[in-house]
Amino acid sequence: MAERGRPRCFDREAALRSAMTIFWRYGYEGSSLAQLTEAMGINSPSLYSSFGSKQGLFREAVDQYDAEEGATIREALDARADVREAIQHMLHTSAQCFSVPGKPAGCMVLLAATNCTPENAGIWEYMSDRRKRSTAILQARLDRGIADGQIAASVDTEKLAAFFGGIRNGMSIHARDGACRDLLMAMADAAMAGWDQLTAAPVLTS
Repeated sequence: MAERGRPRCFDREAALRSAMTIFWRYGYEGSSLAQLTEAMGINSPSLYSSFGSKQGLFREAVDQYDAEEGATIREALDARADVREAIQHMLHTSAQCFSVPGKPAGCMVLLAATNCTPENAGIWEYMSDRRKRSTAILQARLDRGIADGQIAASVDTEKLAAFFGGIRNGMSIHARDGACRDLLMAMADAAMAGWDQLTAAPVLTS
């Protein structure tokens, strides 16, 4: 017989993955403790004992998402030696990840805490930093393209990374609104159609 008052054992990893799905689908503020504990199969004392707080649980859930979904997209950037192919592969991979049947549509990092009330400003800042980090990874890949001679040295990679990051963000929102994978792929291809113009050296005129 279990000791009175002793917390029931549970699969922490499985519970965290369940919490990740709830946060991904409903966002930080839209996810209630009742929803979380029900999905995780635990009670509130066990949640606080294992994760410290709702914020602590959310941060771990974001880490879990990043280790799974985020890693897939980052790996896509390094899967091609040619920078144009790498960016295209990243956008196509994003389209696939944002539209998996049975999973919440779109990107958790982009959608779970875009707006927060003042008392949750720390969560908004945390997620904003995550989004900026994602853009910085894009810029680093573009910088490698310059170093490899695949992009003109005069190209502003910060702005170019913001552009392709913005396309990816838009794909995430469209996915959440119900866009099919084919439409997301078409968005990616439309963005890539301007690659040559975006990455060419400016023409000097006298």
